[in-house]
Amino acid sequence: MINVQKLSVSFGRGTFAKQVVKDVSFSAARGETLGIVGESGCGKSTVLRSLAGLDRHWTGEINLAGTDVDKNRTKEQMLLTQMVFQDPYSSIHPRHRIRRILAEPIRAMDRGKGWDRVAAALEQVGLPAAFADRFPHQLSGGQRQRVAIARALMLEPEIILLDEPTSALDVSVQAEVLNLLADLKDARRLTYVLVSHDLGVIAHMCDRVLVMKGGVFVDELTKDDLYQGRTHDDYSRMLFEASAL
Repeated sequence: MINVQKLSVSFGRGTFAKQVVKDVSFSAARGETLGIVGESGCGKSTVLRSLAGLDRHWTGEINLAGTDVDKNRTKEQMLLTQMVFQDPYSSIHPRHRIRRILAEPIRAMDRGKGWDRVAAALEQVGLPAAFADRFPHQLSGGQRQRVAIARALMLEPEIILLDEPTSALDVSVQAEVLNLLADLKDARRLTYVLVSHDLGVIAHMCDRVLVMKGGVFVDELTKDDLYQGRTHDDYSRMLFEASAL
């Protein structure tokens, strides 16, 4: 579903240029949850934004669902992926009702009005259809993130990109959102790329994990590696020891 070759991302020009992702290659199979873990600033969210089409500073090759995508994407290429962001309050419009927030992707892609799909979208993420008339500030953090997940699914993408999807939530609701994501993945056979600094979340959700440091991948771990605490790099070992996994 995902095949990335020699992806590099730089910001700035000339002597002020800073390369934040350095010639990385990776892939993910259909139905797999691929994790990317590393400390803040290592480049993991930049990789996600390049996959999503939100960042156009990349070079290399990105193939999604068998389609080579460009820096300037067509609407058809945009339909391949959707993204769930870290903060559910800042990623959805605070002055729009939930109904409009969910219908907007349908309208933006010229696929109809979208109003008739709002109730079902809310119900699939465990929210009452009546929430369609509420504003984001009338929902809890967990409920807002469920709305963000529902919005990501409106266009029926095959790939969902998750950028720290539970880090802004209370611990009490993090597990609910993670379990929802797991159920949706199984029901729709989705492919996830999950970025997190929380190895507990990574171990719970991911089939395979790439460890990132300074813009490059320094280790690759299987689910069994995660549970056994088995690493192949000193930096990975340090992350495990710090997380007490």
